[in-house]
Amino acid sequence: ATTRPPDVYSNRTELHPELGLKYKNSRFKICCFFVTFALMPIDVILPKMGESVAEATITKWIKSVGDHVSEEESIVEIATDKVDSEVPSPATGTIIEIKFEEGQTAQVGQVIAVIDDGSTPSNQQQEPKIEQQAVDQIQSVEQSAEQIEQQIQQVQQSSDTSNLPTSSSGRFYSPLVRSMAKKESISLEQLDQIKGSGKEGRVTKKDMLAYIANKENVTTSVQNTAPTPKPVEQSTTSQPVQKEAPVKSYGSDVEIIEMDRMRKLIADHMVESKRVSPHVTSFVEADVTNLVKWRNTIKQTFFEREGEKITFTPLFIEVVAKALKDFPMVNVSVDGTKIIKKKNINIGVATALPSGNLIVPVVKKADMLNLTGITKTINDLVGRARENKLKPDEIQGGTFTLTNVGTFGNLSGTPIINQPQVAILATGAIKKKPAVIETPAGDHIAIRHMMYLSLSYDHRVVDGALGGSFLRKVADYLENFNINRDV
Repeated sequence: ATTRPPDVYSNRTELHPELGLKYKNSRFKICCFFVTFALMPIDVILPKMGESVAEATITKWIKSVGDHVSEEESIVEIATDKVDSEVPSPATGTIIEIKFEEGQTAQVGQVIAVIDDGSTPSNQQQEPKIEQQAVDQIQSVEQSAEQIEQQIQQVQQSSDTSNLPTSSSGRFYSPLVRSMAKKESISLEQLDQIKGSGKEGRVTKKDMLAYIANKENVTTSVQNTAPTPKPVEQSTTSQPVQKEAPVKSYGSDVEIIEMDRMRKLIADHMVESKRVSPHVTSFVEADVTNLVKWRNTIKQTFFEREGEKITFTPLFIEVVAKALKDFPMVNVSVDGTKIIKKKNINIGVATALPSGNLIVPVVKKADMLNLTGITKTINDLVGRARENKLKPDEIQGGTFTLTNVGTFGNLSGTPIINQPQVAILATGAIKKKPAVIETPAGDHIAIRHMMYLSLSYDHRVVDGALGGSFLRKVADYLENFNINRDV
């Protein structure tokens, strides 16, 4: 559809301020074209991926503009923090626009692509033709405007200007430019040195305004025949010498591996944690013989009944959740000078990926789950983490983190706090060791299952008494595990 603005120039009479010329019945017709397409495109919105996820990075477009897609077919890969996921198409159709390039970041709720569902193919076919018509019309208007400008300048040039001073260079200046020069006390010689941006190098009103605005800095000579002095070259000794950054040479006997996106995120996260939190680590040794014997007794029955393997991890999660309820000031985060005490106990479990990277899925409200619920939840999260199928919200919102370094045969470790939390527990390898057993009948030595626990905590808010007491409580729960409990 096209619309035409009111012809405000019809029958218009204007009095030129300098020449006293009247222009009657001059019509300047400018046509504005607004093309309205009947297409009803479907927006592809970056979906909400969790309460704490506000943005995502476009990592790879699976489909391109012009590709046909089916409903629920993946069209783009996105990354939030450490999780890669895919966005499906909301409808069947053709991608007609991609609004974000690979590597750019989009906010949740923003349109990242547009799909035409094919409901109006005729309009889609006519679109290029209509667009070309609009371009042709715009070019025609521009040409008409240029011709009008030339006509005005010709009229001005042919008008009686004998009473006006003429430039010695023979350069033409419009009455408006001359008026501005007279008002600002700019001589014709100075005008001759102003570089014009108009047709054939003519000085325009815009050039005059720019010259006047910078008049104080203009140092052109009054006589246009005077040669322009060359700037005096400064001694090289006065110029600051900018040293180029040295190029590191690694030699030919090394292999250089660029960090992938996840490893870069992990590196930044760890460095930031050490910068923000003053880390302190406490250690304790626990006798987990009862826990080991109980698991060995029920693991086959549990698998047959629930279809899940029960490892030591859900047992550790259960114990940590109990200890956090006893010491709620460990279940906090820090915001400046504010301590944010969390009502929910959400325990993250550090999980090694096949790529060698690390991810921390979170068991939400762990204190509200029984052992079977914890086992199924953590098995599901860890399994999908290793297949890169976690949802962004499943690694968000943790209030405490557990890392099992014993999986790799390590006795203990000093883990780095997962910000913005204030503590992280590392469980070491369970080893059979001779230990002293105290009984009413006297002490004796027995072979026991022993393990080290280490707790790193943020000394800004967790002092040694609180951190040590919490760690001891975790060990007590493990040592006093009920060997006769039911699953």
